[in-house]
Amino acid sequence: MKKTLFSILLTLVLSALAFSQAPTIEQSLSMKSVSTPRISPDGRFIAYQVQETNWTDNAFENEIYIANPATGERYQLTNAKKSSFAPTWSPDSKRLAFISDRDGKNQLYVITPTGGEAVQLTNLETGVNSFDWAPDGRRIAFTAADPKSKERKEREEKYGEYEVVENDYNFIHLWLLDVTTEGKMPEAKRLTEGATFTVGAFNWSPDSSRLAFSATKDADLGSSYTADIYVLNVSDKSLKKIVDTKGGDTNPVWSPDGKQLAYETTNGREFFFYQNSFIAIVPSDGGAPQLLTESFDELPRLMTWTNDGIYFGALQRVFFQLFRLNPTTKAIEQVTPAHRTASQISFAKDFKQAAFIGATANAFSEVYTSALKPFEPKRVTQMSEQFKPYKTATRELVRWKSTDSAEIEGVLIKPANYDATKKYPLLVVIHGGPTGIDSPILNADRTYPLEMFAAKGALILRPNYRGSAGYGEKFRSLNVRNLGVGDYWDVISGVDYLIEKGLVDKERVGAMGWSQGGYISAFITTTSDRFKAVSVGAGISNWMTYYVNTDIHPFTRQYLKATPWDDPEIYKKTSPMSYIKTAKTPTLIQHGELDKRVPIPNAYELYQGLRDQGVPAKLVVYKGFGHGINKPKQQRSVMEQNYEWFSQYLWGEKAEPAGR
Repeated sequence: MKKTLFSILLTLVLSALAFSQAPTIEQSLSMKSVSTPRISPDGRFIAYQVQETNWTDNAFENEIYIANPATGERYQLTNAKKSSFAPTWSPDSKRLAFISDRDGKNQLYVITPTGGEAVQLTNLETGVNSFDWAPDGRRIAFTAADPKSKERKEREEKYGEYEVVENDYNFIHLWLLDVTTEGKMPEAKRLTEGATFTVGAFNWSPDSSRLAFSATKDADLGSSYTADIYVLNVSDKSLKKIVDTKGGDTNPVWSPDGKQLAYETTNGREFFFYQNSFIAIVPSDGGAPQLLTESFDELPRLMTWTNDGIYFGALQRVFFQLFRLNPTTKAIEQVTPAHRTASQISFAKDFKQAAFIGATANAFSEVYTSALKPFEPKRVTQMSEQFKPYKTATRELVRWKSTDSAEIEGVLIKPANYDATKKYPLLVVIHGGPTGIDSPILNADRTYPLEMFAAKGALILRPNYRGSAGYGEKFRSLNVRNLGVGDYWDVISGVDYLIEKGLVDKERVGAMGWSQGGYISAFITTTSDRFKAVSVGAGISNWMTYYVNTDIHPFTRQYLKATPWDDPEIYKKTSPMSYIKTAKTPTLIQHGELDKRVPIPNAYELYQGLRDQGVPAKLVVYKGFGHGINKPKQQRSVMEQNYEWFSQYLWGEKAEPAGR
């Protein structure tokens, strides 16, 4: 049947409308993303993960893909139930090991990069945590949690399940697999054991004879400051502690000749949650450590040690960058350009080529490859094609002076059809951490439907408030004994800056955030009358309640420099609940039922306090979830509730659920 002129015009109109729309919540949650690029040792191929949304099973799942940068070919390598992730090449580039939970627990598998059936390598009761090939390609070392002891099982049989706090730990230890025999599952051999330490990051020596690893005294997150560096002789399992300084020492990396180890260290600093850490080196047989990065004012993340120097990554303002450190002169050279982010970097065996996740402002993250000298990125994936049907908002960096004159930077998101002559409603979206960061790169929306808010006609400000990483130790320290108070200064001064610039309708301002961002939002709702609506996600409402319930007690002691019993006044000053009598702002509260980081009593406390003041409040508890809401259906609920809440209070609508 021939199309009529009307139907052709209608199709064109609908196509134009579709192009102008923001992605719906469900469309955004369905977008794929890439991570964990691993370049093969010979530099020919890149393995990487693609995360997809399985609405039927209510899960975000990963599969492994292969790319050939020379030809542009890309293909899916794994395709099993659930997820396959952590691709790691054999030293000869002929095999790829990975972890999959396809049979219920995380087990190790190996596959050829051209495809075929994956071969299962482990069948552990507790599953595999992490792994790495030995440089000789004959063995794989991995970590796994110990199963419950015979005594623990007998106790549960007799008394039922219970936990003795700070006693019933499952320790993580090193294991070894011989992968030279094909056709049968190799026997896993234990390398470390006992209840005196639990293993973290580990690394093979260049000659495959030793393993260096970091370990803490137990699995408690609050014990991170106890991490030390050990070296294990694989042949006889002899063990030697190499670094035993006060504070955390982690992530050991071997020198090319195997004579030294580089590692990350807090160097005994007491307030390591917000102070700089360092890269240090030490003889691999033991000796005096030497700091290398005292002059570097950020948090270096150690990657590898080559003949050209030590490579590490670090945030510089809003982008993650790659650096090269000369271990002799301590000179530091930035490898990647300042206008783009380059994270999750892997290197070819000759260290001339690398693969990484990269993006520039207003671009979606992709897998890239580049030579290291000079650094000239080439895009490998095409994930940004997902945004072609939509006209997305634009992102730019803005700066302003806070109440105490501290310079604050943030990301300002403008609608695609932004009109400089108009004043817009403003939504402030506050990141967590506090050492998190917001960047002007494009992301598929999670938690907050930013693209839909922008399409609805809102400006969105994402402030990198005091305490954010990327701006140096002094800036990260500005909220010490000033939590909430100084953070609010940074938010409200950013709001005032945009109002003064004539961009914002001051009568229509809202704020939202998760974790530390939820705490700042709770502080806003109890201390300010400048906002029409607030959303508190997994936020702290009372620092004393938080302190006695959380799984990271040192965090509070460091930022407030006291316990509640030593200095109740600082806990009172920085707690939203101290100001509940002045609360006026309608508040949505969202929280995971099993959250150990910010335990749920914080949510109930804020909710009841608001109700007692007659302030409109809504509390939503996500059953079975911890600190993050990490399944697509519940994520859809989180996003729709936020869209409805702010549509009601900023736009005066009783909004229909977004995306329906």
